Amino acid sequence: MGNSIMTNSMPENRLLELDNVQVQFPMREGLVKAVNGVSYHVNKGEVLGIVGESGSGKSITARAIMRLLPKNAKETGGSIRLRPRTGEEFELSALDRNSRAVRKVRGNHIGMIFQEPMTALSPVHTIGTQIMRTVQLHKGLSKADARARAVELLAKVQMPRPAQLVDAYPHQLSGGMRQRAMIALAISCDPSLLIADEPTTALDVTTEAQIIELLKELKSELGMAIVFITHNFGVVADIADRVSVMYLGRIVETADVDDIFYAPKHPYTQALLRSIPRLGVDQGRRLPTIPGMVPDPFSVPNGCAFNPRCIHAVPGLCDTQVPPELRFGSQMSRCHIAEQFAQTEQQEPAHV
Repeated sequence: MGNSIMTNSMPENRLLELDNVQVQFPMREGLVKAVNGVSYHVNKGEVLGIVGESGSGKSITARAIMRLLPKNAKETGGSIRLRPRTGEEFELSALDRNSRAVRKVRGNHIGMIFQEPMTALSPVHTIGTQIMRTVQLHKGLSKADARARAVELLAKVQMPRPAQLVDAYPHQLSGGMRQRAMIALAISCDPSLLIADEPTTALDVTTEAQIIELLKELKSELGMAIVFITHNFGVVADIADRVSVMYLGRIVETADVDDIFYAPKHPYTQALLRSIPRLGVDQGRRLPTIPGMVPDPFSVPNGCAFNPRCIHAVPGLCDTQVPPELRFGSQMSRCHIAEQFAQTEQQEPAHV
């Protein structure tokens, strides 16, 4: 697959860089372009929120980074580059998913928290055993030292009675405790990057708030960066430094978190923000929704993929031409009329 070590360096503060990543799934009905030219970067120590509806390609992009794509997935273009704390630069997209080089990166330099820990954790092994195997593989620890490390990690993620729960099986834990165990496993080798794929979706709001607070504490303590994938703008407002919004396999807007909420420059971002319930608004008022449905992945609309649902769509332009990336300082929008939004600042931010 070629040499994984890069020779042309990324910017000094850059940890992860995706450039025009494309992932397709050949199906009987046609070709699904699940990831259609995604580009984004993550700087050292920052939290990048990835927001979008189900089917937007958020999780497939994350799995491409981890080299955990399904076997029927075809990577047809782009590059994924990583520079962890060690200073090496890896071209992840050139690595075979089963290679030794990938095993060196996965779990060691990049950790991942999955949406549902009950399916991500092995049901036939204790929590401690699963953590121990990871640190023994990557850190070469003895069995006794690995067990001590497992107990230490469970304490770090605020598990009660870590010395006892290290011998518990996943089914013996609550949903919140399982997610804490998943986080302990993901950070067991002090990764430079943590990918959190909707880690709070299956949790109640109280537990969700606790997990978010825990991730913020771990980020500060361990100095790692986080890619936080979610469909919840409220969570993004709480944890992210920058936000990328995805729609049908493309990044349609990227900006600092304040700019996303106070001055969004893509109609899809604006529509998502309008649909957030607001405190103090008349309860009898109908909650705004986005018109139409997410298009069939086998027949993505021409031009801007969002144009059939967009209240600002310009006939003859938005339905014929793919919008370019327009930049406004550190903000990027893929919209033909983003300049108009830049000239008319949003009067009120979304309340989240």
